[in-house]
Amino acid sequence: MAINPKTSGVHHINLRCSNLEDSKKFYRDIMGFPIVIETDELFAFPVGSVFIVFKKATDNAQFNPFTIGTDHLAIACESEVELNRVAKGLSDLGVENTGVKVDPTLQKQYVAFKDMDRIQWEFYMV
Repeated sequence: MAINPKTSGVHHINLRCSNLEDSKKFYRDIMGFPIVIETDELFAFPVGSVFIVFKKATDNAQFNPFTIGTDHLAIACESEVELNRVAKGLSDLGVENTGVKVDPTLQKQYVAFKDMDRIQWEFYMV
């Protein structure tokens, strides 16, 4: 028998990084996300109603989207103009990204990028 939990959505996603200060600088200074929670052990920023939390990894492993676990995270983008603005901004700031592409499965536009730990993100048209 299924549990069928009643939920209003995702509250937060917790990710690990190799260097807390470098990650904070990337997400705050390059991506422009406001840091709303910060301690010696973590920082967090909101994406819509979901908090993205970063903590320092305890090993030196690098992110690999092909192993069990997180493949990537996609942030909703509501306009093609905004998607193109974000893609250009990423390129202008030297952030590795795909440029605007079309997802062959859903036929939606997106731009994928990676942070310094190779964690892959997308801005994805809704």
